[in-house]
Amino acid sequence: MKTLIYAVMGLFTVECLASNKNENTEQQQWQQFVNRYSKQVETKLKEKSIPGAALSIVQGEDSYFQKGFGRTKVKQGRKVDAHTRFRLASVSKTFAGSLTAKLAAEGKIDLDRAISHYLPQARDSRFENLKVYNLLSHSSGIVPNAYDNLVESRMSYIDITDKLFDIQPICKPSICYGYQNVMFSLIDRVIKAKTGLDYKTWVEEFLFAPLGMRDGGVGLENLTKDKNFAAPHVLGRKRWHTARLKSNYYKVLPAAGVNASAADMVFWLKAQLGHFPKVLSLDALTVQSRPYVQTKRELKRRIWRKHVKEAHYGLGWRIYDFEGTLLFYHSGWVQGYRTDIVVIPSMNIGYSMLLNAESGLINELTVEFIKKAIEWKETSTADAVDE
Repeated sequence: MKTLIYAVMGLFTVECLASNKNENTEQQQWQQFVNRYSKQVETKLKEKSIPGAALSIVQGEDSYFQKGFGRTKVKQGRKVDAHTRFRLASVSKTFAGSLTAKLAAEGKIDLDRAISHYLPQARDSRFENLKVYNLLSHSSGIVPNAYDNLVESRMSYIDITDKLFDIQPICKPSICYGYQNVMFSLIDRVIKAKTGLDYKTWVEEFLFAPLGMRDGGVGLENLTKDKNFAAPHVLGRKRWHTARLKSNYYKVLPAAGVNASAADMVFWLKAQLGHFPKVLSLDALTVQSRPYVQTKRELKRRIWRKHVKEAHYGLGWRIYDFEGTLLFYHSGWVQGYRTDIVVIPSMNIGYSMLLNAESGLINELTVEFIKKAIEWKETSTADAVDE
């Protein structure tokens, strides 16, 4: 009997050691991959003379990488570090989607309820029966980018959003996709009407604070609260020039009003992977990743079109079939900034890239990361099977 017990114990020990060895090998391969990718990023940023960038990569609950590149300004700027704030532009939409999914999962908002239930202005309008989820999935049925021109004017947020109810739809809700900033940001007024708290408070106190995101927040004042923020840059005569920081799109906070650092994005990526269930529960993550509407135009994007087989939009998140791998994605672009975020749940991997320059290089960097990450996973899985 003792011999059998010792044999079982020995077998268990050998299996544990083998398991630990596999895990250590996989982690080493991951670190090597991340280090190689980081060096490639640095090289390409220098080739394009990109002023500054911030990279965040997460794998699992404990493994992460965060790094700043370049400077906050092309002239007399400080070095970008892991705590330098960038405008997220439309990557801000992922915060709106996740927050609303959180509120829905907690029973504070009904996504299937008509917005007229929350907003009296919508009653007796063409959008009386528009659902809350239509706002966040760009499926309201109106012409794309409606009233973006007014966002760039002096008109107030309230006045702009009130004008939405006079628009003639081009299709019924949930039938066609039309990317929005103003209609999307109407979720701000819905949340405040239902909960009594404004959008900024919800994001900063119920997402940023409990996740430990200490650098960024919502609005222009947050971005410029100290000198450690990345200034915007535009290309002119083949050179990058520091541009004037514009406040226009901070009017539509849910659509484009969030700021974050590389360190902040690490926590945001972990939350999206389910590692902060008290902040974003599995129910909330499931709600936000439901494919509400097809986005066929995404299948034609340069660089991406070779890899994306299906494309949908959830709540504030794009949903891609990337060569058979399901991933959640969003990009951002306001004057002087480009941003990307990627979450690959099946691989427990998250990624974000923030640039303080309007450069298409970000597409190349992001697609390259996804391809290499999938290759890494396939290789590490094959090695584990062989052993």
